Amino acid sequence: MANLFDILGPSMIGPSSSHTAGASRLGFVAQSLVGGPPERAAIRLHGSFAMTGEGHGTKRALIGGLLGLRPDDPALRDSIERATAAGLEFSFSTVDLGPEAHPNTAVISVVRGDMETTVRGCSIGGGRILIQDIDGMAVALTGTLPTVVVVADDVPGTIADIAGMFADRELNLATMRVDRTGRGERALMTIESDGPIPEDLAGALSGKPWVHWVRAIARLD
Repeated sequence: MANLFDILGPSMIGPSSSHTAGASRLGFVAQSLVGGPPERAAIRLHGSFAMTGEGHGTKRALIGGLLGLRPDDPALRDSIERATAAGLEFSFSTVDLGPEAHPNTAVISVVRGDMETTVRGCSIGGGRILIQDIDGMAVALTGTLPTVVVVADDVPGTIADIAGMFADRELNLATMRVDRTGRGERALMTIESDGPIPEDLAGALSGKPWVHWVRAIARLD
């Protein structure tokens, strides 16, 4: 049964929930993973995003998300100009990801200082998104819950240690997914929580010698 959000759609700057609200959320996740608005961004658009995104404001929405703007922020209308003024170097191109890829898919590569990442995600309707890949590792991140993303060495005890840190802060884990480049190499963990992520948690995780980087992503309202 559809809920009210499904029928009315999200609070947003139009014209399309899938091509604008969803697109801005994809950009928002990408910038969250490098700790804020990037210095450089290369965005590849697939399917409907590539064919009709110009008229639906997809490019402006994606850039707005990279600037940290929410879907209902009027500043999305001027995001290209704002990005240029802020010194953000960005480019758009098209990519064919094959018939199995969702038509509203973007591959976003961003750089901020010594941080860089590539995110593949799609806008699945009603402003909702699904992040499917981070740096070549499969994920299933929707942004509907507060999320922590951790890249760590694949060593015994890391999952239990991280779960314990959440428990110490009385945070209930909604989901935890672990993907790795290979046994004993690097693992990428996406952890969704039922409650907001305390500011000290990311710092505590970063202090672990087996953690390479950690980012907290706020719930995408």
